[in-house]
Amino acid sequence: MDLNDEIKTELIQTAQSLKGSERRIFMARTVRALGPGGQRLAERELGWNRATIRKGMRELESGLTCLDATHLRGRKPVEARLPNLLDDIRDLVEAWRRQHAECRSDASAPCMSIEEVRRALIEQKGYNPDDLPSIQTIAARLRALGYRPRRSMRHLHRRRRRQ
Repeated sequence: MDLNDEIKTELIQTAQSLKGSERRIFMARTVRALGPGGQRLAERELGWNRATIRKGMRELESGLTCLDATHLRGRKPVEARLPNLLDDIRDLVEAWRRQHAECRSDASAPCMSIEEVRRALIEQKGYNPDDLPSIQTIAARLRALGYRPRRSMRHLHRRRRRQ
């Protein structure tokens, strides 16, 4: 069977407008209507993935919808890999605040620098440096815990050089 350009365009646009199982079932019905060799034809002429078509065929034949589990995709937060990280950061910062009088009275006063927190996690809490998140992530977690990280001396040196 040969598809003209108008039909191809309409099928492609319709498939793109649908999502999930509706899209797969539409593709499966289209392939079924194309007859034998329809999967290969749809792959070649419409750019559809044959694995997606097969999944749609199974859904169409069984009447059951396959769950996409899109919520399980993507990067997990650092707390999923290191469940004690936030507690350890809180312990380190609170111990530091008890030792420094300028931070005891004002909760919003700058506390440890991010580099100091990272170093303390490695030296005092035994974290592997390769397992720890980036400096930016540690800073974000400090802010989320309500602490204001102090600017590091390295940052101040860079700022002075620019001026």
